[in-house]
Amino acid sequence: MSAYIFDAVRTPRGRGKTSGALYTTRPIDLLAGLLEGIRDRNELDTNEVDDVVVGCVTQVGDQGACIARFAALQAWEGNSVPGVTLNRFCASGLEAVNHAAAMVASGLHDCVVAGGVESMSRVPMGADGGAIFDPAVQWKVGSVPQGILGCLRGGLGGARRGGGGR
Repeated sequence: MSAYIFDAVRTPRGRGKTSGALYTTRPIDLLAGLLEGIRDRNELDTNEVDDVVVGCVTQVGDQGACIARFAALQAWEGNSVPGVTLNRFCASGLEAVNHAAAMVASGLHDCVVAGGVESMSRVPMGADGGAIFDPAVQWKVGSVPQGILGCLRGGLGGARRGGGGR
């Protein structure tokens, strides 16, 4: 069985800080707006949607409690559509689309809405903590602490501040 992507929408982008243009907009409102847009642009009968799959890295605070499900409840009438929120770090939205396509291609579902949400203005990166921030875990798995990877890779590749190479 084949799976097809029928439409794509996205929110505006803003700076990921408290002074950013989208700071006053909650992540659930951003996501619900996209779900409303998909429904309206495609005359989608939301009773035909089998699942809503959303990628979100930092599932805490404004983005916690299965934001996929609650955004669907906010955007659409009724409460029959389930939802699941996935974390695949920076590829979470892509993983959600892949997961949805796999469910359709397998015949498990006929119609799935998928995407991603992340409001770094309201829920900063790393706000959920976890093993990735434990120095012992970082050492054991060879992980480089967030924020220095770009500098490390650039230095190893011969980059210098100011644009000059080695």
